Amino acid sequence: MDKKTDSIGQMERGQQSALNVGGFHNHPGFRRMFAPDQLTIGLFLPLRFYTGNMDVLKGQADLVDIIDQQHFASVWVRDVPLFDPGFRDAGQVFDPFVYLAYLAARTKNVSLVTGSAIFTLRHPIDLAKAAASIDVLSGGRLVLGIASGDRPAEFPAYGLHVDHRDERFRDTVKFFRELIQHNSPTIQSSLGQMSGLDLLPKPATGGIPLVVTGSSRQSLDWIAEHSDGWLTYPEATANDAGPRMLGRKINAWREKIPNGMFKPHMTNEWIDLVEDVNYPRTPLRGGYILRTGRAGLIQLLEEWRAVGVNHAALGIQFSSRPPAEVIQELAEEVLPLFPTHTGTAPIATGW
Repeated sequence: MDKKTDSIGQMERGQQSALNVGGFHNHPGFRRMFAPDQLTIGLFLPLRFYTGNMDVLKGQADLVDIIDQQHFASVWVRDVPLFDPGFRDAGQVFDPFVYLAYLAARTKNVSLVTGSAIFTLRHPIDLAKAAASIDVLSGGRLVLGIASGDRPAEFPAYGLHVDHRDERFRDTVKFFRELIQHNSPTIQSSLGQMSGLDLLPKPATGGIPLVVTGSSRQSLDWIAEHSDGWLTYPEATANDAGPRMLGRKINAWREKIPNGMFKPHMTNEWIDLVEDVNYPRTPLRGGYILRTGRAGLIQLLEEWRAVGVNHAALGIQFSSRPPAEVIQELAEEVLPLFPTHTGTAPIATGW
C-alpha cells in the first residue's frame, strides 16, 4: 500500500472514531487534532530559540502560514510571563493570547494551542475573556493547554504564594468554565464573587477544551474527571522503553476517565531532525533534545500512537537546519503517515 492510500485510510478511520469525542464533537480545533487510536502532528513555537535577539523571531508568522497550508494539525505557543535567567527560556517572547490572536488572523485552519497557559497566575475572568475572544475570532480553533506553573520566582512577582497553586489551579478551572459555559452565572469562589454579570463573547461552539499539563499538582483522579485531555512529558525517546512507560501512564489515566469517554493524550519533544534519513535516535543535553533522522522520528511517532498518544507537538527550535527546511521535510515525508483530521471546518467569520 502506498503512502497516499494509507494516509486516506487512516484519515477515514480517524473521522469515524472522532464521532465519540463527547462535548467537543463540533469544536473545529479539537476535532482537527484528536481522534481515538490516531496521532496527528503539530509544531511548537518559537521555531528558533530566543537568546536575547528578537531578530530570530522575524519571519516566524510567514512560516506559520506555511504550516497551516501544509495541513499540520496545530501550532503551539508557550506562556512565559517573566524571563527567568535560571530557566534561560523565554518561549516565543510574545504574550500567548496576543500572539495567537495575531496568528488567527494569518491562518485559516490550523488549531491554535497554548502549551501551556499558567492558570494560577491570571484571574479566570481575564483568561476567559481572552480565550473566548480568540476562539470566536478564529472560528473555534482554540485549544487551551493549562498548567499550575513550574517557575517559583513568578509567583511572588504576582503577589501569590507558590505553595497554594494546587488549590488556585482547581478554583481557576471551575471559575473559568462557569464563565464560558453559562449565561450570567452566579459564582462564589475564593477568586471572586459575581451575580447578574456575564462574560462575552461565549466560545464559538459553546466550550473550549482544557488540556491539563503534567500533574499541575493534581491527583490522577482529578485530571481524569476534570480535564478534556492530558499533556505529559514523553519519557525517554531514544528507544522504545520510554514509549512503553508512557503507555502505562496513559492507560492508568484512561482507566479513571468517567463513562469511558474519549479524552486525548498529547506529548511533545524537541527534535534536531538531521538530513541523514537513517541517523539513529540520539539523546542530547541529557535527553532534553532528540537528534534523529526521519526514519527514527517516524518510528518514535508510531510507538507513541501504538501506546495511545493522540497528538505529538514537535519543537524544532534547537534544530541545526533552517526551520523552513525541517518544516518541508516533515510536511512531505512524515505528515502523510499521520494525517490531520478534517471532520469539522472552522466556523466562517466576518469580524
